[in-house]
Amino acid sequence: MLLSVESKKWATIVLWSTVLGLMAGCSGGGEARSQTEALLSGIDQSQTISGPTLAAHVQYLASDALGGRGPGSSGDVAARDYLVQQLQAMGYSPGVRTTASDGQANGQFKWQQPVPLVGINTQQPSTWRFASLSQPGASQDFRQSDDFIVASGEQQPQVSVTDAEVVFVGYGIDAPEYQWNDFKDVDLKGKVLLMLNNDPHWDPELFAGERRLYYGRWVYKYESAARQGAAGAIIIHTDPSAGYPWQVVQTSWSGSQFELPADGSPRLKFAAWLTQDATRRLLTKAGFELDQLTSAAKRRDFRPVSLGVQTSLELSNKISKLESGNVVGRLQGSDPSLADEFVLYSAHHDHLGTVPELAGVDQIYNGARDNAAGTAAVLAIAQAWTELSPRPRRSVLVSFVAAEEQGLLGSEYLAQHLPVPAGRIAANINYDGGNIWGATRDITYIGYGKSTLDAVADRVASYQGRMVKGDQAVDKGFFYRSDQLNFARVGIPAMFVQGGRDFVGRPAQWGAAQIQQYTQRNYHQPSDEYDSSWDFTGMVQDVKFGLMAGAVVANADKAPTWYAGDEFEATRLRSLEALAKP
Repeated sequence: MLLSVESKKWATIVLWSTVLGLMAGCSGGGEARSQTEALLSGIDQSQTISGPTLAAHVQYLASDALGGRGPGSSGDVAARDYLVQQLQAMGYSPGVRTTASDGQANGQFKWQQPVPLVGINTQQPSTWRFASLSQPGASQDFRQSDDFIVASGEQQPQVSVTDAEVVFVGYGIDAPEYQWNDFKDVDLKGKVLLMLNNDPHWDPELFAGERRLYYGRWVYKYESAARQGAAGAIIIHTDPSAGYPWQVVQTSWSGSQFELPADGSPRLKFAAWLTQDATRRLLTKAGFELDQLTSAAKRRDFRPVSLGVQTSLELSNKISKLESGNVVGRLQGSDPSLADEFVLYSAHHDHLGTVPELAGVDQIYNGARDNAAGTAAVLAIAQAWTELSPRPRRSVLVSFVAAEEQGLLGSEYLAQHLPVPAGRIAANINYDGGNIWGATRDITYIGYGKSTLDAVADRVASYQGRMVKGDQAVDKGFFYRSDQLNFARVGIPAMFVQGGRDFVGRPAQWGAAQIQQYTQRNYHQPSDEYDSSWDFTGMVQDVKFGLMAGAVVANADKAPTWYAGDEFEATRLRSLEALAKP
């Protein structure tokens, strides 16, 4: 839920009463403000966060020696060992609480939290046939990779679907709060559901308008189809609705796909993508037009449409079980009354690994910007935190999470197995990517408009002489595409820090063009490698921004809150209530 301008102004005023209560014992707003200025100034003048420091971390983590840091690989292990060594050298303590399964008594701490993963390497068929239900012998074939990508939805060696009817279900959304249900009362058990990507976005009062919500994410689509008892689900890919080109689907869904072990929740037999061109061909042959079906799907009274087509699939899967891990460090706060509360920083340490099938070309997905850069940012913040004097009142947890590229799995596991109750974590600040093009006049804060972290961000950016901007590509749903989502899901107010787009000394649209070029050429490609021409000036700004924001939160009398009516507010209130129970 987005707040009105007046509501947001009031919430900002409320938080400023918190921000101005910095430091225990402060009695007046003027003194608190001056202490805030001193804090920010001290951070700004520190030389701890520097381009060479960031570059050194990125160069190691994104080196060919680590092989792209695929989950469970030797490069994954090496990356985690490196992170532990860095935190140890900084003076951090282990931040993961042990359990009896570790062979240690509950309440002890260790550096790494094992994350169990199940790898599913699906042997995709070279062609996929769709047959008419009314015209025997009439069928249409599609080509693997060129037209479709499919993965098993079950953690089994063999998965089959036989003569399943294909049904178009619009956006595949069931959202009671918006009086929206694409499924109505139709029995979809055993069917294959064809659905649009994104969520309804033409009305600012409906699904937050252009801002993509979780309802528009592919993960939700498959989860939603599974809850209907469907055999499989196919999402129609377009560059605008996905936020990335088809080549990203091709590379991201090749090789082993990792999941947390099945927990008994509903599952599809398969999950697939189909290009828009292939979808048009399928629908035309079935007697439908994609544009007409899309128009119908934009109405609340839409009902699922049987396409008169059936399909079968036989999938062979190579199942593997392996382990990655989250690395967590802890640094104690200075205030005895607040040190049991935490600011949580996060960045994912993994990438896509090495794809040996790419014979004759670069096989290593180094993941330099995504996310060796974000990992370097959090390492630099961790180092700088140790040098803050006086030490912030709240404690800090620094986390490097696993298997983000496989569906935010490491952060999901950490959020469900936190070392402290979720209600004791004041805020999460997440880094995924980094600005490699220079200094900016703005800073992007994904999640702006959702919590009272807004006032903290505005204050810090103002000190830096920059302007906070919310998600600058609201249609891509970035809040639901990185690890802060899982922390928000357990109620923790969250901020996803991204670089700005208004570059100093550059034309107005230059920054957007660089990001678009990176997305088209390098995102989830072997070409995402460290380059000595990178300009770390902007990343230094952004890292200091996150350090300052975290320090302000750590020193405030009260922790941030979600705005009233936000989708995560109720969970936060429950987590706080749980703390009050004996």
